[in-house]
Amino acid sequence: MTSKQRAYLKGLAMTMDPILQLGKGGLTPENTASVDEALAARELIKINVLQNCLEDSRQMAETLAERTRSQVVQVIGRKIVLYREGKDDKKKIVLPKK
Repeated sequence: MTSKQRAYLKGLAMTMDPILQLGKGGLTPENTASVDEALAARELIKINVLQNCLEDSRQMAETLAERTRSQVVQVIGRKIVLYREGKDDKKKIVLPKK
């Protein structure tokens, strides 16, 4: 992913509300499955890491990206933005050219 594409996705993510929350349980198989389903439906998702979660947000983002075959767009504080290209052409986010 180029910096131009990443910047475009960051701009889209700014207006989004988080659709998932990760709490003190950290990354469970259920959370990972939820993230995978959300990426399949939306391509770009924002996740909120609650204050009672003891794990590092950056590390959680990398682990989630690896498990769901997605890319980390950004991690700011306790917010994680992930992107995975979708299969449905009708709902696809059109990224700027490389």
